[in-house]
Amino acid sequence: MVVILGLTGVFGKLISLSAIHLVWYRMGIAFISIAVFLAFKKQLFSVSKKDLIGLLGVGALVTFHWLCFFESIKVSTVSVAVVCLATSSLFSALIEPFFFKRRFLFYEVIMGVVVVLALAFIMGAETKYFWGYFYGIIAALLATLFTLFNAKYINKVGAAKITMIEMLSGVIIISCILFSQQDYTVFTTRISITDLTYLIVLGTLCTAMVFVWLTEIMRHITPFSLIMAINMEPIYSILLALLIFKESELMSPSFYIGGSIIIGVIFLEGYLKNKQ
Repeated sequence: MVVILGLTGVFGKLISLSAIHLVWYRMGIAFISIAVFLAFKKQLFSVSKKDLIGLLGVGALVTFHWLCFFESIKVSTVSVAVVCLATSSLFSALIEPFFFKRRFLFYEVIMGVVVVLALAFIMGAETKYFWGYFYGIIAALLATLFTLFNAKYINKVGAAKITMIEMLSGVIIISCILFSQQDYTVFTTRISITDLTYLIVLGTLCTAMVFVWLTEIMRHITPFSLIMAINMEPIYSILLALLIFKESELMSPSFYIGGSIIIGVIFLEGYLKNKQ
């Protein structure tokens, strides 16, 4: 699942559309593919009004997470965006105690400080990508929040229905944003065959299928453990981006030193949690 998720950043770079149009197509394609699947299984309409409204709200978090993530890629590189996304587990360590009413762990706070210092070190050397880091860190925070909220719904609503409703929420929100800006190009402009092919793969395989898996897995493991697994995504994404985009994805030694520290801290945290 995480290997497939690692392709998301690569597609974000390959697709020539702006971030907001890209996310609209991605969520629209994912919504349609899951709706067809649920209609085939005759499970399309069986969600309470209360859960529907709550999931539309979680869908707003997913939407703005993807808008920030793809904007980070557009204004910087795939590597910058995914390294920032790797901070999700540390946001989870800080937010989960409030969310699930458990005590803080001192070493998690120390590790959080180390990650912030490592990011500051990277940003000091790569100042031209400041906005890439800014959007990437916001995307990481939003990813943590929607993962925690999804954990609350998974025992009440099926994973496919959760994903479908959240994708619908994104299509509605982005459509409203575009209408308010009087931007109708997403509805009137024909996109290239290449972009359409990438969008279909991104919307079905890397979004609909992966998101359903992500949500279903939370029946068996905690949100923190899931976020820890997803922290392999930066490694796959950086390697794939270097392989496909070559020199344009090559960063300074400071980036790889700082990135290694962040990923190392995250895995150390997972090791300590497992040991406990």
